[in-house]
Amino acid sequence: MTLIALIVLGGTAIALLASPARPNSYLDPASTAPSGANALTDLLGERGAAVIRAYNPADALAALVPATAGRAGLVVTSPGLLTRRQLRSLARADADLLLVGADGPALALLAPGVRVARARPAPPALARPRCALAGARVAGSADVGGLTYATARPATGCYPLGGHPWLVRYAIPGRAITVVGGGGPMTNVRLARGGDAALALNLLAADRRVVWLTPEPAATGPATAGPPGRPALIPPAAWLAAIQLGIAALLAAAWRARRFGPLISERLPVVVRACETVEGHGRLYRARRARDRAAAALREAALARLRPALGLPRNAPAPAVAGALADRTALSRRLVAALLCGPAPASDTDLVRLARNLDDLEKGARSP
Repeated sequence: MTLIALIVLGGTAIALLASPARPNSYLDPASTAPSGANALTDLLGERGAAVIRAYNPADALAALVPATAGRAGLVVTSPGLLTRRQLRSLARADADLLLVGADGPALALLAPGVRVARARPAPPALARPRCALAGARVAGSADVGGLTYATARPATGCYPLGGHPWLVRYAIPGRAITVVGGGGPMTNVRLARGGDAALALNLLAADRRVVWLTPEPAATGPATAGPPGRPALIPPAAWLAAIQLGIAALLAAAWRARRFGPLISERLPVVVRACETVEGHGRLYRARRARDRAAAALREAALARLRPALGLPRNAPAPAVAGALADRTALSRRLVAALLCGPAPASDTDLVRLARNLDDLEKGARSP
């Protein structure tokens, strides 16, 4: 039961202290879920690129400020979750820009001149680059799908799906802007397919620092009254584990219960006679040479029997009992006190003599 209680307490503490799951795990560089991008960011780190995670535009722009840290790139996933004000602030960022699945206002403000070619996203398909972009040609065929684009400005279009490119890149003074129709090739589950990993790395290989912005839906939703309480932060799996452990504890308690209902009397399996108990104690005292304990036991038992016989209370001290005995018998107070509360016997013979004297003393106290 103690172990189960410790497991429950430990699981609850871990659930309370653990960071809550992000509301948007799609292409989150910290997420190891199939739709996350943790594998890609690990590969970028192994190649010497510093990946900086950001979950709102203000943090992303702040991470781009130190220009002395080297060339920087900004990746924006799920740009449709950003407001127009946030998109305008990102448009002024001095960094290469990679947009994933952008449409509508995001294209108008961050990649002007590029528009969605078809309203219906294309299904995932293995496509060849069919363009002059070096990173795409080296990567070869990639498993792409999603939006396709058209542009009225000079740009490079790669991986055509239904006659329109899935990837569009063009350059403006001081920066390059890349728009891809979906983040499938960057996800953990599809990174190892075809040339997906090579394509994702080549699109970001030119930047020594990559600021990865994963917008959260809460950033554009209405303000709440306050942060959620601790119970709301506990993941559902932790509640299920706690419930299972509670049921296991109840079952273990029911299994270990000795009986249900009122107590019943049970016959003793062995009856030990009083004389055998006395003999056993005597042998133990003798084996340990505990004459002091044996004498104390004899005197205490004698006092317990003498007090009622003399009409004294049960808690009467030994000197009071000795005085009452001296008044009733012909023995002196000093002799009676020596018998009832004197020193321990020095030998076994003295112990036997003390037992006999106490017996004679009780007989004298009871005689008329």
